[in-house]
Amino acid sequence: MRVLLLSRHSSRGASSRLRHLQYLDDFRANGWTVEVSPLFPALYLDALYSGRGWKRHLVRGYLRRFLTLLRIRQFDLLIIEKELFPFLPAWAERAIRGLGIPCMVDYDDAQFHRYELHRSGLIRRLLGRKIDAVMHNASLVTVGNQYLADRARQAGARRVEVIPTVVDAARYQPAMTRREGPPVVGWIGTPKTSHYLQPLLPAFAALQQEMSIRFMAIGAHPSDFADSVVEVRPWTEETEVRSLQQCDIGIMPLPDSPWERGKCGYKLIQYMACGLPVVASPVGINNEIVKDGLEGWLASTKDEWIAALRSLATNREQGRQMGLRGREKVESWYCRQVQAPRLLAAARQAVDGRDTG
Repeated sequence: MRVLLLSRHSSRGASSRLRHLQYLDDFRANGWTVEVSPLFPALYLDALYSGRGWKRHLVRGYLRRFLTLLRIRQFDLLIIEKELFPFLPAWAERAIRGLGIPCMVDYDDAQFHRYELHRSGLIRRLLGRKIDAVMHNASLVTVGNQYLADRARQAGARRVEVIPTVVDAARYQPAMTRREGPPVVGWIGTPKTSHYLQPLLPAFAALQQEMSIRFMAIGAHPSDFADSVVEVRPWTEETEVRSLQQCDIGIMPLPDSPWERGKCGYKLIQYMACGLPVVASPVGINNEIVKDGLEGWLASTKDEWIAALRSLATNREQGRQMGLRGREKVESWYCRQVQAPRLLAAARQAVDGRDTG
């Protein structure tokens, strides 16, 4: 079986790496031949985060993708991450359906909101229903949560499968030894998402005044937290697990807005896989991943965040028990080992045209 994976990024991009690239060995072990064709090279993300030179990579990426699409009849299945050409109509996706080539399209965020809630009225008019059209024309839509699944069904998708964004449970492990010193509250992300931490800075400062506690942001831009209590650490794929193992608590603050309701809670799964108790905003899938008082705490207001973090910082045994429950949840559902067979079955069903149920 020949598969063309039309990802958004190389392994440098989190969504591409987690939703598909981490499963390549599983595909190949089952006799699938997978050709990966990212829209953007790794340098694109570096340019985007720096704000310099990203348009050059954008134009080159669109040209490469167009040339790649000229070969799609060589493949038995296309897997598309989100869409083929961002900010262009769904002409290519409609053409693929017309050619009768099986196509899976995948979403791990509410890409449809990017267009329908865009500040430009022209974008809203031209592209507001684009993602619905992409979903409608796909043989199968895979999504990371129920919020996205509901939208796919509303768009008239023929088949929809919920496959959570997960970690490799063999790679993500709790620390072997218990770390000494003040408790460390950790967050992991990118320079584009570290703004979610900003509303919590007053709570962090208040806690640090009353106790010995540290706050770490892995993958944030240092200048964003230069005058705060937050310590910034670099992110690399090779060191991310080790960085998380240096933390005692994992956090995922989010505002309750349409885009955030479409997120897949991957940070929480990373923390829980490393045996960390978590504190999260009760937004979207966070309510499903974290049961308040079991794997961690849900917090909305500043006072709730302070109380939750104080509780975990002062009661290490409580945190240890929550971390154990979180790790068990990851092993039972939120890991590649469980989801790989489901993804492969979905791909096979897309090719065969069988109903996913």
